[in-house]
Amino acid sequence: MAKIVHLLRRGDFLTRERLTLLPGGLLLGYVLSVVFLVLTAHGLSDYDGRPLGTDFSNVYAAGVAALGGDATLPFDVHRQFALERLLFGAATPFYGWHYPPYFLFVAMALAKLPYLAALAVWQGGSLLLYLSAMWLLLRKSPAPELARDGRWLLAAVGFTAAFVNLIHGQNGFLTTALFAAGLALLDERPFCAGLLFGLICYKPQFAVVIPVALIATGRWRTMGAMAVTILLLTAAVTAVFGWAVWPAFAESMRFTRMVVLEQGNTGFYKIQSMFAFVRLLGGSIALAYLAQVLLALVIAACLVGIWRSRSSLSDKKSALCLAALMITPYCMDYDLVLLAPVIALCAAQGRARGFADFEILALVLLWLAPGITRALAHHAFIPVAMGAMLFSFMQIWRRSVFSDRMRVAAAR
Repeated sequence: MAKIVHLLRRGDFLTRERLTLLPGGLLLGYVLSVVFLVLTAHGLSDYDGRPLGTDFSNVYAAGVAALGGDATLPFDVHRQFALERLLFGAATPFYGWHYPPYFLFVAMALAKLPYLAALAVWQGGSLLLYLSAMWLLLRKSPAPELARDGRWLLAAVGFTAAFVNLIHGQNGFLTTALFAAGLALLDERPFCAGLLFGLICYKPQFAVVIPVALIATGRWRTMGAMAVTILLLTAAVTAVFGWAVWPAFAESMRFTRMVVLEQGNTGFYKIQSMFAFVRLLGGSIALAYLAQVLLALVIAACLVGIWRSRSSLSDKKSALCLAALMITPYCMDYDLVLLAPVIALCAAQGRARGFADFEILALVLLWLAPGITRALAHHAFIPVAMGAMLFSFMQIWRRSVFSDRMRVAAAR
C-alpha cells in the first residue's frame, strides 16, 4: 500500500512512453469511432436516427431560421423542434437551442453551407482555433520549449474531452480557444485579451467569473475591452435581428432552467456541477441550488485570494479556468475541453520548477475524467470530473497560501 501511495504521490507511473501511447491509442480509437459513424450513417443521420454531429443540428437549424428572417424561432421550443424534424427527418430527437442571440451570427454563417459541409467546417475550424490557442498559451508558459514538443499536440487532440466535444458537434473547442488565447495575451496585450474574453458572452455561464479575477487585480483595460465588446455585440444583435430576440431569449431560458437543469431532462449524469450531483442523488431543487451557491461563493473567494496572492501567473490562469467550470450549475461534459489550458499550464510549470506531491496524479485525472465521468455518474453516482477539478483547484489554492506565508516570513 505504501508503494502505491508513493507512486501516486510522485507520479512515477506516468512515463514518457505512456505519455505517448495513451493519447495515441485513444486518438486511434476516436478516429475509428468517427469512421464507424460515417459508414453506418444514412443521409444526414447516424445508425440510431440522430443527426450526425447530434447537438450541432440545433445550431444549423437556428442558422436556417435566422437566414429565413425569423431569428426568434430558435428560442421557441416547439417551432425549433418542428424545423429540426423538417431538416433531418420525422424521427429526429429534440436538440434545444440554449444560447444567447450572439451565437446566431455563427449559426447563420454556417447555415449558408450544406449540413455536412457546415459540420466539417465547424468541427475542423474550431479544432484548429483550439490547437492554435493552446500552442500560443504554451509559448507564453514557464516552459515555452513544450510548444516545440510534438507530444503536447498528441495530448491535446487525444484529450478525452476533445472526443466528447467532437462527437456532439459542440462548441468546447471555441470556448477553450477564446479562454486560452485571452489568458496568453493578458499581460502583453490586455485590450486583445479583453476582446477575446468578451466574445465568450455566447456562453455566459463561463464568462461570468472572468470579471472577478480582472477586478481583483485591477486589470481595468482588459475589463473595459471585455465590457465594450459585449456592448457592441449586443448592439449588433439588436440591429440585425431586432429587439424581439431578447424577450424570446429570456423566455427560452425559463425552459432551460426548469426542464433541462432542474428536472434533468437531458440527464443529470451529463451535467458536471454540484447542482446536478445533488439532484442525481435525489436531493431537492432547493438543496441543489444551496449547495451550488455555497460552492460558488467558496470558489469565488478562493479565486480572488489566488489572483491577489504571489502565486505564479500559471496557477492564477489555471484557477480561473477551473472556477469557470465549477461556479456554474450548467456545465456539460463536452465543456470540459476548458480543462486543457489547466493541464498545459500546470504541466509547463511543473516542468520548470518540479512537480509537487500528487500534482501529476491531478493532471492525469483531469485528462481522463471527461471521458469517464458520464458513465461513472450514471451507474455509480460518482462525479469524477467534479472531484478532479476540486482536487486541482485546492492544490493551487494551497500553493497560493504558501506563497503568501513565504512573503510574510521574508518580510520579517
